Amino acid sequence: MTPKIPHESARKHVTGEAVYVDDMLVNNQLLIGKVVYSPHAHAKIKSFHLDVARNLPGVYAVIRYQDIPGENQMGPVVHDELCLAKDEVNCIGQAVFLIAAESEEICREAEKLIKIEYKPSEAILSIEQAIAKNNLMGPERKIETGDVDKALKKCKHKISGSLTTGAQEHWYLETQAAVCIPGEDNEMKVYSSTQHPSETQAIVAGVLGINRNDVVVEMRRMGGAFGGKETQANHVAAWSALLAKATGQPVKIRLFRDDDQIMTGKRHPYLINYKAGFDNKGKLIAVEFELNANGGMATDLSFAILERAMFHVDNAYYIPNLRVIGRVWKTNQPSNTAFRGFGGPQGMAAIETIVDRIARQLKMDAAEIRRRNFYGINDRNLTHYDQKVENNHLKMMFDRILHSSEYLKRRQDINEFNSKNEFKKKGMSLTPVKFGISFTTSFLNQAGALVNIYQDGTVLVNHGGTEMGQGLHTKIQQIAAAELGISFEKIKLTATDTSKVPNTSATAASSGTDLNGMAVKNAIDKLKSRMIPFIVDHFNEKGEIIKSQIRAIHFINDCIIDSENPARKIDFAKAVNMCYIKQVPLSATGFYRTPDIYFNREKGKGKPFHYYVFGMAVSEVLLDTLTGYHKILRTDILHDVGDSLNPAIDMGQVQGGYIQGVGWCTTEECKWDEKGNLLNHSPDTYKIPSIQDIPEDFRCSLLEDVPNPSTIRKSKAVGEPPFMLAFSAWLAVKDAISAVADHQIEPEFSIPATNEVILLSLEKLRSIKKQ
Repeated sequence: MTPKIPHESARKHVTGEAVYVDDMLVNNQLLIGKVVYSPHAHAKIKSFHLDVARNLPGVYAVIRYQDIPGENQMGPVVHDELCLAKDEVNCIGQAVFLIAAESEEICREAEKLIKIEYKPSEAILSIEQAIAKNNLMGPERKIETGDVDKALKKCKHKISGSLTTGAQEHWYLETQAAVCIPGEDNEMKVYSSTQHPSETQAIVAGVLGINRNDVVVEMRRMGGAFGGKETQANHVAAWSALLAKATGQPVKIRLFRDDDQIMTGKRHPYLINYKAGFDNKGKLIAVEFELNANGGMATDLSFAILERAMFHVDNAYYIPNLRVIGRVWKTNQPSNTAFRGFGGPQGMAAIETIVDRIARQLKMDAAEIRRRNFYGINDRNLTHYDQKVENNHLKMMFDRILHSSEYLKRRQDINEFNSKNEFKKKGMSLTPVKFGISFTTSFLNQAGALVNIYQDGTVLVNHGGTEMGQGLHTKIQQIAAAELGISFEKIKLTATDTSKVPNTSATAASSGTDLNGMAVKNAIDKLKSRMIPFIVDHFNEKGEIIKSQIRAIHFINDCIIDSENPARKIDFAKAVNMCYIKQVPLSATGFYRTPDIYFNREKGKGKPFHYYVFGMAVSEVLLDTLTGYHKILRTDILHDVGDSLNPAIDMGQVQGGYIQGVGWCTTEECKWDEKGNLLNHSPDTYKIPSIQDIPEDFRCSLLEDVPNPSTIRKSKAVGEPPFMLAFSAWLAVKDAISAVADHQIEPEFSIPATNEVILLSLEKLRSIKKQ
């Protein structure tokens, strides 16, 4: 694959020509929709009055739950999330009424005229409160290998503790948005900023009480998603569709940024308790984890996210005796949902904390402890859920980054710097990533495609994946061009459309290219198999003694050639036209299902992942111990992407994933008050990483010459794994804090490590040091 192909929409992005849902020109009948949501975390709805609002000039509809023609339900897996509140509200931001009017201004005026009387009830606003009330979302999960209790008793060294990881706002540039246009009979056309058009189709059909074949969902591009539009884009689409049905006119809802942050779920906060036993060399012998997730008010994807967290509590380390118990707790907050990494970051943060603590207790370098515990090649290679870690690059990557980052020399330099400076301290950490690729719900690992070849030799491709800026469509174009042997410019991708490719899975789990790329290849293989016999007949028409054979026909350089007789070739466009005249069908559907993956939830054993992605990062920080401010001085990353389909796009994903991870680990804190109000729900109060948070010296490399067997063109997924490389920055900050007490005292630490967390940790460290 050529490495110089830019993102297919890059020029349109920077010129403003890229059309998003909110940019669409519909018609002069378009109405604006608005959601009236609860101001209380938990309350009974005693009464309400809508007539004055309904009679406001310019208002076309005000909808309550009784006006829903279908099912009042939006739960994607478990049906426990109402489309509109009925008798009570269970979080601030829960939708109660919907307004359709001629403008946003009229919508806001109408909202002011709606009178609602609430009777507030006691609310559960944290994991700790939910545990105290035993307010479980569902049954606990467990995965176990070895004999943890027996092994822990025998361990010479033991540690135990707790780790809290915080929420994270997705902060996609384009907020949740949908336009719904009613058609003939029950038809509804939905333009939605969604990662999962087929699920959006299902939810819209459900609330309208119609069949799925009455609903078409189209999605050209999203302005970011990061998991936040996997299920929760369904809400805005359903609300828009209800208003469009009620008014008989097109309706658009695009959430205001503050409303989006108040109403939507976040990355799940976790409270993780752990016990670990290890030997004198720092080798892990037994570990026990208890994962507690804040699910919010409804299930959403919480259990799938919990399951991935449980799969990743080992990260890159072989642990012969391991038990992980997971629980999801119900609280009075918006339903927490998918976010890049999908539980993996929370699980991996726990084991990285343990390894870091082991190093400090044994007075060894944490990088060496990590190396000693890596999964092996020929042995020590079985996970706690019984999947073998194959094609393991961990030790090779460790050796390479240890050398390229000059880790050992810089460690000496950092120690010397810290010995000479009282108020400025440096810290450094090397952390690995082993991340499993596939949906852990096995049946979701499927994809479809539609490929049309036209008489002029151009090709139109449609597939079930969605473009959110990650470059999926660009890679699919490259795959189609490579498989047909034609130039990239002759391939065009159309918007994802449920009427073209049905029953698709979400573009999530980093599997978009793996699944959809294979489905496109399958369609193209069918087309080639139809064309080749006619090409062979054409080559053999000339009567040469040596006949062309089907096996020797190849598509390359905009031609179709006989590789055994290279003089015999035909231009691709000419061949297509010839096949058309011969009545060869030039349109084909494609399908792919990931082979050999399964998982038995009752036994906690199986092979849930098609393969693993590996990564390594070294980060160095400078910490001001008086203010808690820190700066990332240098980051070195080595990341495994197999045979990269597009190195530039993959590099962007690696760098962007790392920086987004740095945000979760250090600056992005969601703060609620005692009533459940989100206090920082706007760009000026919620701190995503800025240019100042990028390392001053940022060195990223893709691991080369490591093709990935049995995937599309030997590539690997790249969306989620780089996020966890940010643990190197998080633990570098902890290393700098630890230096204040000469690494003799274990600092208190959590995610995110904000200035406040850092200063409190330093204060406690100094107080212990004085004792």
